[in-house]
Amino acid sequence: MDAHTLKPAATLAKLARTPFAGESPEYRTAREALVAEEIEFRRHMTRLSEQRRSLPPGPVIEKDYRFKDANGSESGLMDLFGRHNALVTYFWMFGPQRERPCPMCTNWLGAVNGNAADIKQRVALKVLGRSPVPRQLAFAQERGWRNLDFVQTIGDDYAKDIGSLKGDGSEWPAITVFKRDGDKVRLFWAAEMTADMADPGEDPRLAPDVASLWSILDLTPDGRGKDWYPKLSY
Repeated sequence: MDAHTLKPAATLAKLARTPFAGESPEYRTAREALVAEEIEFRRHMTRLSEQRRSLPPGPVIEKDYRFKDANGSESGLMDLFGRHNALVTYFWMFGPQRERPCPMCTNWLGAVNGNAADIKQRVALKVLGRSPVPRQLAFAQERGWRNLDFVQTIGDDYAKDIGSLKGDGSEWPAITVFKRDGDKVRLFWAAEMTADMADPGEDPRLAPDVASLWSILDLTPDGRGKDWYPKLSY
């Protein structure tokens, strides 16, 4: 996209209209300024996506990580691609030591479940966990998830290598995208924004935020709040 050929965001923002009567001049002025910022943000996200897709080839995955599927069959990383050339994986915090999975992981996966059938038309999508697949599936059934594919990581090498298993046994979620390159698997992109990169007063998060929960709350008057988090039940 050539930024020099795009109409100025402020010019486009003047096309915006509030759907209800009675707005004040102050509201319209502020809203127009906000629409201009939203247009610039949209353009920045587009540039960010283009930059991500333009990454040079990532490292070849040399280690033979092993996984187990719902049928109990053992497989390697390449097998998780199926018919696709890209593989999106999410490592969730539901290891054997946890009685219940992480509420934040659960919230995110619930939203992904609703889109999984569509996502899997374009790429392979796998949810990885250290617990046996039957245990993961039992929780999925409890939540009514029908479109997610769960896989167990055999051993802890994979979890340790992606930084999802800490020395004290605690876990951390991870989104990792792989690319098929002939008979090899390469890393395409991994979430590398760590907790120590968070700005003051903010929880760690990616850009853009991949959780629809927070994206929707960001549209509201009080936003996402400072100390509210989702729970497994209410």
